[in-house]
Amino acid sequence: MSGGASGVRVRLEPWEDSASCLELLRGVNSPEMTSHLGGPESEEQILVRHRRYAELTGPGAGRMYRIVLLPEEETVGSIGYWEREWRGESVYETGWAVLPRFQGRGIAAAAAGEVARAAATQRIHRYLHAYPSVGHPASNGVCRKAGFTLVGECEVEYPLGTMMRCNDWRLALSLPS
Repeated sequence: MSGGASGVRVRLEPWEDSASCLELLRGVNSPEMTSHLGGPESEEQILVRHRRYAELTGPGAGRMYRIVLLPEEETVGSIGYWEREWRGESVYETGWAVLPRFQGRGIAAAAAGEVARAAATQRIHRYLHAYPSVGHPASNGVCRKAGFTLVGECEVEYPLGTMMRCNDWRLALSLPS
């Protein structure tokens, strides 16, 4: 559980092949939520993403989660981490989505802290990266608030076949002593 500087507390619950997780994925697929990511996905793409999220469970491969706001016990978004190659090195990448009515409260930053702790426990990769669009100040603010360091601008392919101008934010993964 996290309670960052804003006092927001969240719990991350592993993504499941369930109706509630699928409904959350549909909820974060709105034009408003995906404007910096190339727009909403089709229903078929959502179903494929949902299966991929539910199956992301292997040791070290990463994991997707539902973000649960405490003490309300309300699902407010999603976050996860997964492996990728970045500039010749294997790293973890993270990404999140918080439903519009819960944005601006520090929830994403608190969840990013939790997901960094989860990734660190794997003891596999040295860094967790996030690649928000350079034109998305809110997501860049989440990175800053969560303790990531701005490495610089870069090009990332997302969605598949489309290059997006992003900021490369990096957080060193370490376990608390």
